[in-house]
Amino acid sequence: MTETLSLARARRIALAAQGFGVTRPAGTVDLRQVGRVADRLGLFQIDSVNVVVRAHYLPLFSRLGAYPRGVLDRAAWARPMRLFEYWAHEASLLPLDLHPLLRWRMAEAERGERIWAGLKVFAGEKRGEADAILARIDADGPLAASEIAGTRGRSGWWEWSDAKAALEWLFWAGLVTTRTRRGSFERVYDLPERVLPRTVVDAATPDPAEAQRALIARGARSLGIATAADLRDYFRLKPGDAAPRIAELVEAGVLIPAKVEGWGQPAFLHRDAKVPRRIGGQALLAPFDPLIWERSRTERLFGLRYRIEIYTPAEKRVHGYYVLPFLLDEALVARVDLKADRQARRLIVQSAHREAHAPAETAERLAAELRLMAGWLDLDDVAVRGDGDFGSALAAALR
Repeated sequence: MTETLSLARARRIALAAQGFGVTRPAGTVDLRQVGRVADRLGLFQIDSVNVVVRAHYLPLFSRLGAYPRGVLDRAAWARPMRLFEYWAHEASLLPLDLHPLLRWRMAEAERGERIWAGLKVFAGEKRGEADAILARIDADGPLAASEIAGTRGRSGWWEWSDAKAALEWLFWAGLVTTRTRRGSFERVYDLPERVLPRTVVDAATPDPAEAQRALIARGARSLGIATAADLRDYFRLKPGDAAPRIAELVEAGVLIPAKVEGWGQPAFLHRDAKVPRRIGGQALLAPFDPLIWERSRTERLFGLRYRIEIYTPAEKRVHGYYVLPFLLDEALVARVDLKADRQARRLIVQSAHREAHAPAETAERLAAELRLMAGWLDLDDVAVRGDGDFGSALAAALR
């Protein structure tokens, strides 16, 4: 039986599944609250762009408000760790219980399958060089790529790119993991058994089909309502792997076939999805927030065509360099191109645009969220210094 959903209902399901519509905590956020959000979302995508703050910090801010960023650092890179790094959607921080579910991907990488072309050589003709680095980590302890450059490898002096590539293959193959980050966010690698909790290292490894089924179920729970393409995108599964697993989850009653108003593709509702009567609140969303990272789904759910324009030449950008959509209750109503000017201690709004359906209170509520973000980033104020059709109204609200 197929369930039919209005677009508004599907939107509320998606927002609730992603942790929106609940009151932000009034006190100091602790590791348990970070863990609950991590479990709900399944991962925090890591990205190197630091124009506002690194991307993995933002989904927690969107849902919890001005939490201490050091809490996430402790969860990921202190002991006992609660999150680990691996390739999931992209490079990601993940709850520890997902480690066994990704070992089939690690095994493929060790065989040189489904990884970047430049890394495959370390599964074959350059395996000895990767093994030499692995032996050095085993003997000498944690190591960063910059510590290998300029030292002698099996075929001569290591170049940084060669060392980094070998370490990345070892990382993708699960033979090393990230122990910590340092300096300009450089990974420091170590053996998994010296980083991960013993319970994780000793956990049984499911077969690939079982693991992929669990990953799709996890993605479905985080999305609430999704198409097959949405489900496989969450943990970046291949269509040939995902299709039979989705069918099995439908058969098991975990996924309920659904039809969403205006969607051209069949959808699937997770059996535990909540259907709130309304969603309230506001949030600035990172470009890599799981609510909006699949751009076609964002357009289907919210009617917003959103693209990140970092790699677009400046003269061709429509909305700006690093644009965060603004979620107000159940709609995406504006977008702001932000930059943290750490020297001047200001959060700069380089441009602001409103959507046609934005309600009258949008400027005031967006201003409040920008002030909250500025304080969270240890900045003193917010300044509107750019263009866009919403800049003047936002500047007035900030005053």
